[in-house]
Amino acid sequence: MRKLIIIIVGIIIPGFLVFLVIKGYNMLFEDNVNEAVAPYTLFVDESTTIDDVYAQFIEDEVLNSPEGFLILANKKGLSAPKPGHYIIEAGQSSNGIVNTLMAGFQEPVRIQFNSAENLEDLSGQLSHQLMTDSISLLEAFKESRTGWEGASAFGAYLPDTYEVYWNASATSIAEKLYQNTVRFWSEERVAQAKALGLTPAEVSTLASIVMKESSKADDRPRVARLYLNRIKKRMKLQADPTVIYAIKRANPEANVRRVLKKDLSIEDPYNTYYVKGLPPGPICVPEKAALLAVLNAPEHDYIFMCANPDQPGYHAFAKNYAGHLVNQRKWTRYLNERKIYR
Repeated sequence: MRKLIIIIVGIIIPGFLVFLVIKGYNMLFEDNVNEAVAPYTLFVDESTTIDDVYAQFIEDEVLNSPEGFLILANKKGLSAPKPGHYIIEAGQSSNGIVNTLMAGFQEPVRIQFNSAENLEDLSGQLSHQLMTDSISLLEAFKESRTGWEGASAFGAYLPDTYEVYWNASATSIAEKLYQNTVRFWSEERVAQAKALGLTPAEVSTLASIVMKESSKADDRPRVARLYLNRIKKRMKLQADPTVIYAIKRANPEANVRRVLKKDLSIEDPYNTYYVKGLPPGPICVPEKAALLAVLNAPEHDYIFMCANPDQPGYHAFAKNYAGHLVNQRKWTRYLNERKIYR
């Protein structure tokens, strides 16, 4: 009996303790990520605690052996991980994950927007992709940018795909978008704009009108040249999208599917039937493709256009008013037949 006790105390218990130590070590310092969910995306904001992270790991079955993760984190003093976007990879240990969250070794995210109606819309789109809120973004976007002051501000932020940190400040996001616009406006493109008699900001304004006028990539360059022809001849642009913009400035909830004759006389600086030349600034955040449509607009002699019912989304062009009236009657008949009166 005494011999058995000696064996238990001297061999079995120490052996069992060694086994527990090895098992515990393996759980904390060896691969512990469930390959079925890896790579696993984790977003941590300023209110997230290590308990929140642990609960999320348990719910999503991220760790093969979750035992000890929370103890280790608490042992290392990790109560609140640094905010950011983290990728938990297969092969990581519990210790490695804790160290990553402590050090804030996050991965950048890709954010994008193709277009935006205004800076409020832009802020809203990006706030859904970032930790920062739309109000902070809007304030940052409204900061004065050289060459894009006042009403031209819409053109300071080029629609594109950007790589940023998820928890980046609103100020740094706005600056990154602005610097992309600065790079777009190379000396060559500034020279192209100058050759058209326009500044980059004015190109941006015209591009926004072109973009709203036509949704077809191969139609936009011709539309752009028509407006450039009108500018050259000192004619009013008479762009329907600017009328719609003026209507919505007065009534944001207005649903305008058809511009009426009475709308053309609206006294608004954005209504290009009322004012001559370009409006004070863009009527939306213009896309890169729309900017290039203006800069590279092909030469033609058209000065009138109308939506083309035979090719939805495209325009019928005319060199004189008589030809335009023919196209206009066809379009009016098309709208009336479909009972589109507003």
